[in-house]
Amino acid sequence: MRVAFFGTPLWAVPVLDALRKRHQVVLVVSQPDKPQGRGLKPAPSPVARYAEAEGLPLLRPARLREEAFLEALRRAAPEVAVVAAYGKLIPKEALDIPLHGFLNLHPSLLPKYRGAAPVQRALLAGERETGVSIMRLDEGLDTGPLYAVWRTPILPDEDAVALGNRLRDKGVELLLEVLERLPELTPRPQEGEASYAPPLTKEEGRLDFGESAEALYRRHRAVQPWPGSYFFHRGRRVKALRLRPEPGEGEPGVVARVGPEGVAVGTASGLLLLEEVQPEGKRAMPAADWARGHGVAPGTRLGQV
Repeated sequence: MRVAFFGTPLWAVPVLDALRKRHQVVLVVSQPDKPQGRGLKPAPSPVARYAEAEGLPLLRPARLREEAFLEALRRAAPEVAVVAAYGKLIPKEALDIPLHGFLNLHPSLLPKYRGAAPVQRALLAGERETGVSIMRLDEGLDTGPLYAVWRTPILPDEDAVALGNRLRDKGVELLLEVLERLPELTPRPQEGEASYAPPLTKEEGRLDFGESAEALYRRHRAVQPWPGSYFFHRGRRVKALRLRPEPGEGEPGVVARVGPEGVAVGTASGLLLLEEVQPEGKRAMPAADWARGHGVAPGTRLGQV
């Protein structure tokens, strides 16, 4: 089929790569270049870089309602468009152009977790199950009917990166299957109570030791790779790179034990073992080394700004 692809982050690149190998990608649409790095020099998105490297037609419109963009989409004459983490709502003027509309690969069990951060929000909420949906886009936020759904348990130690990649890879399989039979398929309406998944904020990475160790571990897994989990010690931010819950009791925020395996901190329920940390402006290091270098001992209170 003649396919237009809309996507932006690195997560979406394997979707485009799979489409290119099975179909004719007549246009790639990604978000405009954004400032990156210390110099804040505008740089293309990972999807844009892939399209340029593979010689695929590429557009980076600031607004999808601009007539110049809509005319370029018409000239490309896609039979279908595919969206994977593009980052903007597609207006009706564009939705109506492909013969078979727009398909979206969305990593949740719609209508649960509509929006930008479904994987992260499912982990934060402590969901035991999630999945991936192939839907036909309409003008709403992930409200369109479904072509295919795949369900899976969330593994105990899976973080947002690993879970998101696993859902995407299965979603690619479903997407290709749907495209093979698209003209004969009829999508079904979403059923059940809707929930929403807004983007994460930097503040949501902060570890509040007044929560349980299990809740803090869920938070740590959910905020990977951004904003990452962190706490404060003596007014300085410390990134928590590796941690895990363990049995035990202690006062929330107070160090219960320091040993070769790490720094055990009390929480509302259970202990949180910090295994690897990165103090502000420093390299990553074992938590035990950080504790020795910063006078962190049993009885030290963490988490205060």
